Amino acid sequence: MDLQPLANRTIAVPETREIDVFAAMLERRGAKVVRCPMVAIRDAPDPAPVLEWSRRFARGAFDDLVLLTGEGLRRILSCIDRHEPALREGFLKALARVRKITRGPKPARALRELGLKPDIAAERPTTDGVIASLRAHDLKGRRFGLQLYGTEPNRPLVEFLESAGASVSTVAPYVYADAAENEAVRSLLKCMQVGEIDAIAFTSSPQVERLFAVAPADVVTAALAKTLVAAVGPVVAEALKKHGIESRVMPEESFFLKPLTSVLEDALGAKA
Repeated sequence: MDLQPLANRTIAVPETREIDVFAAMLERRGAKVVRCPMVAIRDAPDPAPVLEWSRRFARGAFDDLVLLTGEGLRRILSCIDRHEPALREGFLKALARVRKITRGPKPARALRELGLKPDIAAERPTTDGVIASLRAHDLKGRRFGLQLYGTEPNRPLVEFLESAGASVSTVAPYVYADAAENEAVRSLLKCMQVGEIDAIAFTSSPQVERLFAVAPADVVTAALAKTLVAAVGPVVAEALKKHGIESRVMPEESFFLKPLTSVLEDALGAKA
């Protein structure tokens, strides 16, 4: 008897950056992994706005920095290293000085890689969670730097900060681009429609948006209805909910690939 908990299960993985890591976790548990990276993460096509924002940051233009993703901080530093390495020291000094607000564990981990830690960590890794974590603070006159999630302008957070009397300057150090060809995504949808996929595990909201951009909403919804839908955390679950999809599987506390693998194992391993 095969004791691997995910033996005979087929799981679709739309992850891109850590697809090999995620696939290996699932395959070690016996799963067959269908790889279909939905989006690619790329540096901002024009580094000039990122560098200008970084220069202002290094000169002390901000009191607070909101980091929505770990990828964002890493991309800012890689942009500096490639185009203006002399700026790195001043940027890191300013980073140590400002009050750092993080949405979720990934930006906190990016700070730890630099020997730093968040000053305010949102209890819920969502925009609403960031807003809730700041409501008790006097923000009048505070100068905020806001690292965006891709190029999404995040008007709710900007409007909250401005209504509280703060000023906000945003930076978008990376963009999302299509990864898999549209036909490959449509092929995945067909496999889900005929019941060949046991689960699909979303790890970012752009993956959800790409899926709904490739095919009509009713086609995507019908395909997902025949598949166990898993989300790595609340941000992804919210993106699914906007399209009328409930994520049936999600880690309770730690929103990383390993906990996501564990909840998939619990959900699918219990089946006969």
